[in-house]
Amino acid sequence: MSEGPSVRELKAASAAAGRPFLALLIIRRIATKTAANGNPYLNVELGDRTGSFTCNVFSDSPAFDVLREAAEGSIVRVEGKIDCFQGRFSPKLARAAIVPEAGLAPGETIENLVEHSPEDPESMWVELHGFVAGIRHAELRAAVQAAFDEMGDSFRSAPAAISMHHAYRHGLLEHTLHMARAARALLALYPEIDPDLAMAGILLHDAGKTIEYEGKIAAKKSRRGVLQGHVVLGYQLVRKAGLKAKLDPDRLERLEHIILSHQGELEWGAAVMAATPEAVFVSMIDNLDARMGMVQQALRHASQGQEFSERVPGLEAQLLTKPLQGN
Repeated sequence: MSEGPSVRELKAASAAAGRPFLALLIIRRIATKTAANGNPYLNVELGDRTGSFTCNVFSDSPAFDVLREAAEGSIVRVEGKIDCFQGRFSPKLARAAIVPEAGLAPGETIENLVEHSPEDPESMWVELHGFVAGIRHAELRAAVQAAFDEMGDSFRSAPAAISMHHAYRHGLLEHTLHMARAARALLALYPEIDPDLAMAGILLHDAGKTIEYEGKIAAKKSRRGVLQGHVVLGYQLVRKAGLKAKLDPDRLERLEHIILSHQGELEWGAAVMAATPEAVFVSMIDNLDARMGMVQQALRHASQGQEFSERVPGLEAQLLTKPLQGN
């Protein structure tokens, strides 16, 4: 048995309202809500490696009881009809069945259900460690290496977010590497910035996300992620690594400040506003790559023949996905 149509294929057929489909998907997120009439309904995000969609499942649907008992990260075979709501692909689900990993049929694989970075993770990992080795200050380089030793393999596979940017397997590695590449290109323009400190801050800015997120198939926040968040978790991890490497107090404080301020705005989760040249630089590159990551993902998920993507929440806009014409 094949997995059925992918999310991209389903969205490409969105004009065919009412067309039935049968697909194998992953429950990325599920929440119980209450309708205006007082009845419960489920808001469910389903997806595969080509994208995701959100739909509401009401209590009178045969799929309701199955999905209500399901956990995020579950594999589910859903039957429904293609539909749209307020310009967004939002199919009506008729039936659902949980599929244990051991119950996947020949031709059905986890790899086809879990979205991951379009870049090769092994090549990215090697390139990232080239940036670590390029830090000239010995104790600072040792601190960065100690932090990566502490994180282990979790850094290689972790997402950079649950839903906003680089929210897929190896997304944290991809996001960090893209930031390092951008920094390498821009550092020569800003001689006020210490290049080693800025690069160390970039490589470790999201280290706390290796603790904040958990889940092999669909990412969710861990207990510590909920109670502390990746900024605090990253600060703790980096401080421990800096002390282990005997990094001088001034550099350690500045490195910690990059971690605490990299979110850019207090309402976005920063503990403090960036107040050193390196911290301002890192927070700006972080914001740039986060937004461009949203652009790249929207372009990858774009349905053929459609001029605009669905609304990208992080950009607060639809994205023009039609390629530029002419020379």
